[in-house]
Amino acid sequence: MPDPRPSQDPRELLRELRDAQGRRISYLRLSVTDRCNYRCVYCSPAEGARADLTRGQLRRLLGAFAGLGVRRVRLTGGEPLWRKDIVALAADAASTPGIDEVCLSTNGTNLVALARSLREAGVCKINVSLDSLDPGRFASITRGGRVDEVTDGIEAALEAGFAEVAINAVILRGVNEADAAPLVRWCWERGLTPRFIELMPFASGAPVPTDELVARLARDGLSLGPELPRPEGRGPASYRRGSGGEVGFIGALTHNFCASCNRLRVSTRGELQACLGGAERVPLAPLLEEGVPPPLLEGAIRAALSRKEEGHRFLEPRVGGRLLSMMGIGG
Repeated sequence: MPDPRPSQDPRELLRELRDAQGRRISYLRLSVTDRCNYRCVYCSPAEGARADLTRGQLRRLLGAFAGLGVRRVRLTGGEPLWRKDIVALAADAASTPGIDEVCLSTNGTNLVALARSLREAGVCKINVSLDSLDPGRFASITRGGRVDEVTDGIEAALEAGFAEVAINAVILRGVNEADAAPLVRWCWERGLTPRFIELMPFASGAPVPTDELVARLARDGLSLGPELPRPEGRGPASYRRGSGGEVGFIGALTHNFCASCNRLRVSTRGELQACLGGAERVPLAPLLEEGVPPPLLEGAIRAALSRKEEGHRFLEPRVGGRLLSMMGIGG
């Protein structure tokens, strides 16, 4: 594990979050709603949407995590742009002392209207989900979505001047394997980096392993080089370079990246989940009310991290609890 920054205040070292394996936690994925205008086959839950944390609760949560050394926040959902106060929430996150970077994951359908406002509020990076450029397959995967709305949103994000616009795709066996190469070419033409995420066991569908997808891209005329060195802080994706740019791969099942995990998640109703593949969820919402002593919230967070295991157990039979849908946990 890298040494702390030499200039870091010793008092901060005593407060920073570390899990049971000593990994420093500096990244929070915060789901602000599990409502969404899509019902993607690999993401959508069987249960209905639940109540979201209020803006005041989210501000207190952000302040607490920033005080414990979290420096990067990603706003997720559901579809975060469905919250009417999303621009204000983004501004709250960006203005929280200690938070250096605010990112957002979206399906892109509301970016035409909101991209510039989000950038001005302080969001610096955007991830957009785009699993196919084929209108029919896109509509099938999303259960009714229009691909042109997403591509228009991506163009709006590029015009708004975000530091990074990334494209995320999930490839499902027997569904959209043939769409991977066209998506790569489309992204490269726009200076974008596509990233392919291995399907995880949250919903129906069969995954295409990362190595198989790399071979498929080569058969479709997109030969990629070996894995590039993974820069610290760039996240769990590994990258390969081709003739027109880079392609990222997030292979949670076949290319485990747990050893470098620096993140935790809070769901839309305030449940902390220390591991994406874990079943334990710690309710924080009661500790986010006005008047609750901050040490109670900090203690609950630290206790959850003290139980975080060395790695996920996606491939093992579950002996207790269950995984939330990807929508329910915020990705």
